[in-house]
Amino acid sequence: MSIRRHPLTWFFALSLLLSWAAWTPYVLSGNGLGIWHFSFPETGGSSQLLGVLPGAYLGPIGSALLVTSLTEGRAGLRAWAGRMAKWRVSWRWYAGVILSVPAVLVVTSVLLGARGPVAPSVMVLTAYLPALVLQMVTTGLAEEPGWRDFAMPRLQRRYGPVGGTMVIGPLWGVWHLPLFLTEWGGWPDASWNMPVEFLLTTVAFSFVMTWVFNRTGESLPLAMLLHTSVNNFYSVAWSDMFPWLPESYTTHVFLLSSTVAAVILLIATRGRLGAPPVSGSAPRTRPGLTPRTAPGSEAGQRASGSTGQQVSRSAGQRVSERKAMNQLQQ
Repeated sequence: MSIRRHPLTWFFALSLLLSWAAWTPYVLSGNGLGIWHFSFPETGGSSQLLGVLPGAYLGPIGSALLVTSLTEGRAGLRAWAGRMAKWRVSWRWYAGVILSVPAVLVVTSVLLGARGPVAPSVMVLTAYLPALVLQMVTTGLAEEPGWRDFAMPRLQRRYGPVGGTMVIGPLWGVWHLPLFLTEWGGWPDASWNMPVEFLLTTVAFSFVMTWVFNRTGESLPLAMLLHTSVNNFYSVAWSDMFPWLPESYTTHVFLLSSTVAAVILLIATRGRLGAPPVSGSAPRTRPGLTPRTAPGSEAGQRASGSTGQQVSRSAGQRVSERKAMNQLQQ
């Protein structure tokens, strides 16, 4: 199978295989199945920085870089990197994402938990934005240059915004599946329904991601910010604000809020999800009327040519009539 003819297939296959291969030691270690009598050292209270992040960088962003360089060369790499550097978007988008994500998750947690949140501590408020920046350069940078920057524009051109989202959403979720055999996914206490619920969540949340990506002119930093804002709120603030809710509720809250947002966006945009209208459509005309012809078009030339012929004939007739009148007068 040629990589030039099937870049998306190669990208998804490489993303899965490279990340899964890099995560195998983490899955087999004491942080996972415990087959190997070795545990990854903790950094900042978690083993995920050394156990998960290398595989995340190797998969989506590494595969996107490789496939783009082989299929599109320098021009494709410039376009790919250009979306990654598209920071110049209205400040309202940044403020909207930073504020709306915690607000939606808090409201949904209150509805499911039937109890109001505890005010976040000063430590949580102080750490929130620095932790968000860290999430941007780790999780956001590792994943979104592949999923949204490389794959989504190609999928939308082929399948449209809804079809493209339905492709990338499940694959994005499947990519995470081996991690459910580690501390990342709650192993050994993870039940079978947790990965299923996670897959449904990635599909629903992908509709929101697609809408933001399209509405901001394919700004990757905004897509990264949306993705990591969810991770950051759960990592830094959620347990401090809802200490009585079990950790499994994070998935319930995320699935419910993402599904509601996806349905609203699909209805409000009529399935366009912020994508620009398809170019090349035929102009609309009123019944019984023909569209105007452009001056340089073939139809326009025919129209102008026939009009010129009519004008020439009329002028010739007038000259002949004048000659006949002169002869009669003489």
